[in-house]
Amino acid sequence: MTASALLASVPAAIPSPSQGVWHLGPFPVRAYAIAILIGIVAAVLITQRRWKERGGDPDQVVEIAFWAVPFGILGGRIYHLITSPDAYFGKGGDPWKAFAIWEGGLGIWGAVALGAVGAWIGCRRLGVRLTVFADALAPGLLVAQAVGRLGNWFNQELFGGPTTLPWGLRVDDAVAVAAGHPAGTLFHPTFLYEMVWNLLGAALLVWADRRFRLGHGRVFWLYVVVYTSGRLWIEALRIDPAHGFLGLRLNVWTSILVGLGALVAFILVGRRHPGRESTVTLDGLEVPPSQQEDQREDVPQGAEADEAPVPADDEDGRLAT
Repeated sequence: MTASALLASVPAAIPSPSQGVWHLGPFPVRAYAIAILIGIVAAVLITQRRWKERGGDPDQVVEIAFWAVPFGILGGRIYHLITSPDAYFGKGGDPWKAFAIWEGGLGIWGAVALGAVGAWIGCRRLGVRLTVFADALAPGLLVAQAVGRLGNWFNQELFGGPTTLPWGLRVDDAVAVAAGHPAGTLFHPTFLYEMVWNLLGAALLVWADRRFRLGHGRVFWLYVVVYTSGRLWIEALRIDPAHGFLGLRLNVWTSILVGLGALVAFILVGRRHPGRESTVTLDGLEVPPSQQEDQREDVPQGAEADEAPVPADDEDGRLAT
């Protein structure tokens, strides 16, 4: 096959999945729910590894997740209902669909806010520091969000405006018409943009954490800065109905305000608490050997030489020279 023929065979658009729900007997299996679950599992596995590196017990991550995940799902749904209420409580809306989480509709800011409350409860019960756990969690959280966006792809929702780019998203004709555009229109695949942004952001957090030894919640605040920066321009591309204020969507305002607040917190915490915590526990247990080795790397060269060795007595009771 020639190069021109190969290029001609490549579709000039991203196709949407033909279906997002499969049935196992009377039970529906939804791609959106599967994407959310896979994202949660990925976040737990990544956090377990990072938590262990910081001296924690990996099993504690699962225990904290039992609190954080339900709180996060509840918070995400509440935020979605507040910012996009028309489909549920507006004219012609169905209030009962407010409980149909499996059909989509979880706002990240509500999920992070109430999820943090659940994580705080779990951390308090285990006697570990929330800031250390948040720093261990942050990269995994971005990976979970990236995987979760696949659910929007299957649902053919939350896409951007029309585009002629070769990676435009092709949706069903009925979906395009419902969005106010002719059948066959291609749209910006905002789900893909956010996936790529989140995965790059997760890599950035891991690098910055290792390079600058961030602690006291600074990895988490950096996560918020990175995510809001991407969500700001991605949100501006979307055309799904949403309430606005002063010409901007509410999620755009949220990204601006939350992102600026996180940037201020990142700077202030860094000035007050440079470096990492010496322990992951609230009661200040001894630092694990792995962390002690890392901390010795931070000691300036020559600092140990300033401490003169303590002389020992020889067999005759005289000081050894």
